[in-house]
Amino acid sequence: MLALREAEFKNFSISDLTGDTIKTDGQKIYDAIDANLKRANVSPAVKKDKILGQFAFIKDTVKLNEIDEKLNKTPLKHFTEFLFEKIYRSIRYSKSAEDYIGRFYGEFMSYSGGDGQTLGIILTPKHITQLFCDLVNLKPDDVVFDPCCGTAGFLIAAMHNMLKKTDDEAQKKSIRQNQLHGIELRPNMFTIATTNMILRGDGKSNLINDDFLKQDPNKLQLKQATVGMMNPPYSQGSKSNSELYEIAFTEHLLDSLSVGARCIIIVPQSTMTGKSKEERAIKENIFKHHTLEGVITLNKDTFYGVGTMPCIAVFTAGEPHPADKQCKFINFEDDGYKVSPHIGLLETESAKDKKQHLLDVWFDRIEAETKFCVKTTVEARDEWLHSFYYFNDELPTEEDFDKTIGDYLSFEFAMIMQGKKYLFEEVNDDESTDR
Repeated sequence: MLALREAEFKNFSISDLTGDTIKTDGQKIYDAIDANLKRANVSPAVKKDKILGQFAFIKDTVKLNEIDEKLNKTPLKHFTEFLFEKIYRSIRYSKSAEDYIGRFYGEFMSYSGGDGQTLGIILTPKHITQLFCDLVNLKPDDVVFDPCCGTAGFLIAAMHNMLKKTDDEAQKKSIRQNQLHGIELRPNMFTIATTNMILRGDGKSNLINDDFLKQDPNKLQLKQATVGMMNPPYSQGSKSNSELYEIAFTEHLLDSLSVGARCIIIVPQSTMTGKSKEERAIKENIFKHHTLEGVITLNKDTFYGVGTMPCIAVFTAGEPHPADKQCKFINFEDDGYKVSPHIGLLETESAKDKKQHLLDVWFDRIEAETKFCVKTTVEARDEWLHSFYYFNDELPTEEDFDKTIGDYLSFEFAMIMQGKKYLFEEVNDDESTDR
């Protein structure tokens, strides 16, 4: 797709892909990618080299570059034609916030013999990236930072949301070039993210291929980010690697934002319980320097096929949590998205209304029953979830009982599969402080 972008400048054409054995189709595509990265002014040079390195295999992989008898063309030409017709034009001309490349990546991973979950890779669905923008009430002058940007889904959603809110061409240019920042550790994901951003003509120069946790928060604050968005690696933390807990990523992001910045994350619900000694200490430290605004429990099928029960947490950075702060804890499990067999998570016609109800409650435009939203003061040692604060004074039916048992068993299974069996072990107070 980067090569196809170069075709707009008459320096590449699909018709040039002839299966030549001297200069292969892969070499022609590689050269076009190189030229387009230069045209996009990707800098420094080491970044461009890292990206090019991910594409080097196409130059001389025989199967890709020799003419296939059934296709009567090289597979590379076949793929290029398909991408141009089905994908490229949608990205370049429809102005969609859909992360097509991220969806490609997720689909490829499902057939790869590994699923990315061992690395904590769980890509965020489009309706969640858009919900993030709404919950933090994104403004055209915001500076957005995603330190675990993956395929750049949050940055793409933020860019489109901000561009829609201004008619000022100078401000639109600033949004694309200066107001979107990301860090990604994995070179292949970094390449995908950078490609994604280049194709949309925006902030490719503000992406960094590095380890977020090794960055100095004081230096990251110089970006003056007013909004932090993050879907950190899941299930990587342990007693011996407490810095990899999702709550540790959260604290590092909060410390990296400007004072008063809005921070929004999506993490497993277990992150909000803080059962281990290390996680509780981090939660207490967060309260000393930052404010929790609320937590939204999500549909258990949000990451369909992964087995993670997620929630969204919203914070204000750089302002200690007041003891009398009224936080919102919302149960948004019924979000209007349902699983369709062999297809995945699909939006039903009630989804938009349910989302609007959530936003109206979040921004205090309407009141809601406590079964949907509980407003309360909180302690750092509390479980920051709606289920912890909600008291149901209605007599449960047999169906309610069956559903609750089913939800609990699903949660327990998901946690055990993520290496968090300790959440269900019975320990006394002395033993729990040693976890």
